[in-house]
Amino acid sequence: MTTMTDTALAEFKMPDVGEGLTEAEILKWYVQPGDTVTDGQVVCEVETAKAAVELPIPFNGVVQELRFPEGTTVDVGQVIIAVDVSGGAGAPAAPEQTSAPEPPPAQETVQDAEPEAAAPEGRKPVLVGYGVAESSTKRRARKPAAAEATAAPAAEQAPTAPAPQSPSVNGHNGARPLAKPPVRKLAKDLGVDLATVTPSGPDGIITREDVHAAVAPAPAPAPQAPETVEAPAPAAPSPVAGTDARETRIPVKGVRKVTAQAMVESAFTAPHVTEFVTIDVTRTMKLVEELKQDKAFDGLRVNPLLLISKALLVAIKRNPDVNAAWDEANQEIVQKHYVNLGIAAATPRGLIVPNIKDAHAKTLPELAESLGELVSTARAGKTSPGAMQGGTVTITNVGVFGVDTGTPILNPGESAILAVGAIKLQPWVHKGKVKPRQVTTLALSFDHRLVDGELGSKVLADVAAILEQPKRLMTWA
Repeated sequence: MTTMTDTALAEFKMPDVGEGLTEAEILKWYVQPGDTVTDGQVVCEVETAKAAVELPIPFNGVVQELRFPEGTTVDVGQVIIAVDVSGGAGAPAAPEQTSAPEPPPAQETVQDAEPEAAAPEGRKPVLVGYGVAESSTKRRARKPAAAEATAAPAAEQAPTAPAPQSPSVNGHNGARPLAKPPVRKLAKDLGVDLATVTPSGPDGIITREDVHAAVAPAPAPAPQAPETVEAPAPAAPSPVAGTDARETRIPVKGVRKVTAQAMVESAFTAPHVTEFVTIDVTRTMKLVEELKQDKAFDGLRVNPLLLISKALLVAIKRNPDVNAAWDEANQEIVQKHYVNLGIAAATPRGLIVPNIKDAHAKTLPELAESLGELVSTARAGKTSPGAMQGGTVTITNVGVFGVDTGTPILNPGESAILAVGAIKLQPWVHKGKVKPRQVTTLALSFDHRLVDGELGSKVLADVAAILEQPKRLMTWA
């Protein structure tokens, strides 16, 4: 979203990320005050609870001010950058509002190869992978302390005392306290009743600072500031920088936060069952080495995960009922006739599970290419929200960490997840003799509402049989 000021400043606001998300963290600025920017140029990278996204600016000009530093969490609708467009072809000025403010206009999209200077009326583009969130309430701009030091005077709104009101609980007049969903969640986590909190935001809105103030110890009545309270101060919510600190507190936000919430929901919603099998994969490892020399795989990543993925796809083809989802609202089992294969990936921002769309229809070289693109994109932190939606089953390769096996938790909305342990040389009875063989352990967790023990066992047994005798990829496919 952009607005124009009387001094030819174009203001770009944090776009509406949709899907109930109301904030994003500024990870990195690509421009600084004084830099010239052009229509469509990426100016910053932000992280929502879904993924990291680059934001392009929709006009030409010179950067005058960055309203927030890197690392700041900003509400949707908050101005994040001001650009002087008086010397260039900037976006046309928006008509002034002389009456009550209307809902904020639609945000610019990062999907457009060439973002328009001003979105035509009726257009509501948003960030990649998100829908448009309709809202009739104007979002309040958060004012972190770090941002107040750099914000333009017109954007600053110093907290003021609540306006005199009729007798009520902290000025709420008995009505439901006004607060945004993240603030309500914070209050719930801290055990704070919002009806007892004194609001300091515009129009009586309760802020994060108000909630923290409600749980903070009351200041001592002594007029002198130094050492008036002998009790130790509560631990700060931000990381402790001291070298002798015994604890460090790290805020949980972004991808890590939404992953944690999803895992809790999955663990306590879907009844998990996990089965295990230990197998000899020596022949599969030999096939991996042979495929690396095959010209059909030139330039492609060929590793055990490729054949494990293909084995799972073949097992699903032989047991299609495992590929389903539970519809709680309608009390229905939704069978999927396609496989979007998720691959769990550990990234600096936390665990993500992008998926390969229609993996069931891909040839082995095509699957290798998709796996390579998925891994490289995840490592670069460029996985789009759309790439993490719509998965049906998932593979998590804990073996890369030297782990033998585990009991994986289902990705929400999926029916099964296969954990692959480390492949090691172990003594194994082969053709009547004990020999060193390449051995691994597979673990399959599944939703027992969708998959009973017989079906889950068949799927795991088929995957194991293919990896023990990979020629079954041809005879069973």
